[in-house]
Amino acid sequence: MEAWEIIITAVSLAMDAFAVALCKGAAAGRVKIKDMLTVGVWFGGAQALMPLIGFLLGSAFLSLISSFDHWIAFALLGFIGVNMLVESFGKDEESHCGSFAFGIMLTMAVATSIDALAVGITLAVLPGVNIPLAIGAIGVITFILSALGVKLGGEFGARYKKWAERVGGIVLVGMGIKILLEHLIAG
Repeated sequence: MEAWEIIITAVSLAMDAFAVALCKGAAAGRVKIKDMLTVGVWFGGAQALMPLIGFLLGSAFLSLISSFDHWIAFALLGFIGVNMLVESFGKDEESHCGSFAFGIMLTMAVATSIDALAVGITLAVLPGVNIPLAIGAIGVITFILSALGVKLGGEFGARYKKWAERVGGIVLVGMGIKILLEHLIAG
């Protein structure tokens, strides 16, 4: 996986967190730097931790799945991407968007990073992935986009939430298709 692919994957994964951050900023109205940093640390930290856990799980079972690992990568990325697309066209759910309380932040951070766990499993089955770079990029990019999302949400409201989810979903589906095609063409 090339560095540009890692960055595109990181941005795509960050779209859920960005969308929730927009909502938090819109609900908060007047956004403080502390709010931006709080959301960035929670979401960026969870997005970095989950692919690490996924990578460790995937690595533990690599010998068992190496003959069909490309199908796993395709299925996981495709499922996550399609799910993001479907959610982006659905009704907005009631949430505790305006709260920065510990329990709510923990729940939102975990909820927005579950897909990163699956991507971590995918990273374990792909050859030549720089795992520290991938995990660092996912965490840092999510931190930046989440903090920015809170600020933008405070300024413009949540009108861009659905588009952020759609773009992220399309990119993840595209990455899954690319991995599958590379394996099928090379194989």
